[in-house]
Amino acid sequence: MPYVNIKITKEGATPAQKAELIKGATQLLVDVLNKNPNTTVVVIDEVDTDNWGIGGETVTNRRKEGK
Repeated sequence: MPYVNIKITKEGATPAQKAELIKGATQLLVDVLNKNPNTTVVVIDEVDTDNWGIGGETVTNRRKEGK
């Protein structure tokens, strides 16, 4: 049973976009590894930009600085 965990920043991904991510990740496992889509689990975690860091600073601060 494949398990895929997608982490994205919480910035308003729509339900339709999330559904597309789930569908696409599932299909990728079917196409590349011949996995059964009925037993493939995809979880999307949305993380606040204050809780996501890159290069020693939060995404919130990086966005404010235009990085």
